[in-house]
Amino acid sequence: MVEEGKSEINQIELARWTELVGDGTRSAVSGLSGFVGMDITITALDLRTIPVAQAADLVGGAENEVVVIYVAITGGATGHLMLIYPIPIAFGLVDMLFGEEPGTTEELGEMEASALQEMGNVTGSFFMNSVADNTGLRLMPSPPTVMMDMAGAILDAALADVIIDRDELFVMETVFSTKDRDIGGMLLVLPTAEFMDIMMQHKKDYAKVNW
Repeated sequence: MVEEGKSEINQIELARWTELVGDGTRSAVSGLSGFVGMDITITALDLRTIPVAQAADLVGGAENEVVVIYVAITGGATGHLMLIYPIPIAFGLVDMLFGEEPGTTEELGEMEASALQEMGNVTGSFFMNSVADNTGLRLMPSPPTVMMDMAGAILDAALADVIIDRDELFVMETVFSTKDRDIGGMLLVLPTAEFMDIMMQHKKDYAKVNW
């Protein structure tokens, strides 16, 4: 049941975001491959909508500790981009970035956090450039922030301006793979209602699609 004054994500919006987020994620992985100096592929790319109240369930519940790489979307529209990993998987991601054997990283120190920040910078820049190319919008990523906390605390802060007008959000489950390991995580794309409206107004060749 949608509260009065709030709107559901309709099928046209979902189709458009499936296109945009899919292209953006593939672009981000291409940039990430260059960053780490190895071929990275996406072996899972599943975009769906979920109720806002279920967001923390994606990573084991509100009290489960996670590592989040957060990038704000700024410029012609605003929103949030978040890569979310359970702590053991985040450590595995650091191992991949440093070219270390799985299990090497045991804590998130300054050096490890810096590597994840740079990954967020590369991922956010490539992702937003792709979305900008497909919409005509001018988008810029904020400097990335790396946080380690309970999932509920992090998500509550990020979702504050999204849940004002939405009961649902977009989530992309991703698995980054190299030749010797898989790194599974969640990519949350949280556009504000303003972003959704602008996106639909700036659709590229969208009117040619027969829905």
